[in-house]
Amino acid sequence: MAPDIESVAEQVFVALADPTRRAILAALATGGPATATDLAGRLPITRQAIAKHLALMAEAGLVAPEAGERRRVRYRLQTAPIRVAQQFLAALASDWDDRLDALKRHLG
Repeated sequence: MAPDIESVAEQVFVALADPTRRAILAALATGGPATATDLAGRLPITRQAIAKHLALMAEAGLVAPEAGERRRVRYRLQTAPIRVAQQFLAALASDWDDRLDALKRHLG
């Protein structure tokens, strides 16, 4: 597996490990682009805490900041890193399936 795929997957897994970040991503997935203030109105967390979570998710490539109205930054969900993490997991699953099949043949 390419190291860059593993690195992207690791960042995605770290970001998704936190339930608040998962809630923010779900809110962006269902409601579309939003500001930290918009998200704070939908979630039981402060705008400042949401901004910190959004910064981490932006580093992982899961959200992209974009200029909004009146210089407000809106965040849009980015799915490419999630697809990379899925590829990483699929490759791991395939490796394990191959090993389990070999073990079954050996034992059978």
